[in-house]
Amino acid sequence: MTKLGWSILALILLLGAGFASMVSIGGRAPVAAPTPLPAASVPPATSGGQLLVPVAGVARDALVDTFGQPRDGGARHHEAIDIMAPRGTAVLAAADGRIDKLFDSVAGGRTIYIRSLDGATMYYYAHLDGYRDGLTEGQVIRRGEPIAMVGATGNADAAAPHLHFSVLRTTPAQGWSEGEAVDPFPLLAEPRAKR
Repeated sequence: MTKLGWSILALILLLGAGFASMVSIGGRAPVAAPTPLPAASVPPATSGGQLLVPVAGVARDALVDTFGQPRDGGARHHEAIDIMAPRGTAVLAAADGRIDKLFDSVAGGRTIYIRSLDGATMYYYAHLDGYRDGLTEGQVIRRGEPIAMVGATGNADAAAPHLHFSVLRTTPAQGWSEGEAVDPFPLLAEPRAKR
C-alpha cells in the first residue's frame, strides 16, 4: 500500500473510532472514550529525523518548534514541542524504550515516561486522552507502536488538543522526571538539504 493509502486508511479508522466512541456526559461537550489502538491502523514510519513523529498522520514538515517559548507570562519556558492533532489521534512511540512511569499530574494530565533502552534518554508524552489498552510500567515499547491517544488533559486548552512531547537527557540512576531538556524539534524535523 502507498504512503497516501496508509494515510487515508489511518484517517478513516481514526475518524470512525472517534465518532463511534463519542458520548455525552451530563450536558458537557462530548468526550471520546479511550479505545484500543491496533498497530495495523498506523501508517509505517517515514524517513527523516532521528525520532519518529509521535502523532499518527502528522508530517514532519507540519511541525512547529515551540521549545523555549515563554509560558506563564514569561516566568518559565516551554521545554517541549506541542504537536496539534484531533482528540483521539494515535500517539506513537518516537523511539524504542521501556515505560518508566504512567502518571496523572495537574499540569501534564495523563502522561507517559518512556526511558530509552540504554537509559540515557527519557521521552515524555503529556495531555493524553487515554492509554492504549494493556499498557503497563516496565513494558518494552518499539518505535512506531501505538501507546496512547492525543487529548487535552491537565492544563491543556480543551479547544486545542495536542501532544506535549519532550526529550530529557538523563542517566539510568536519575528518576523518571529528572534530566536536562533537549529541543525535540531537530530530532523530529526533516533534515534540511545542505546549500
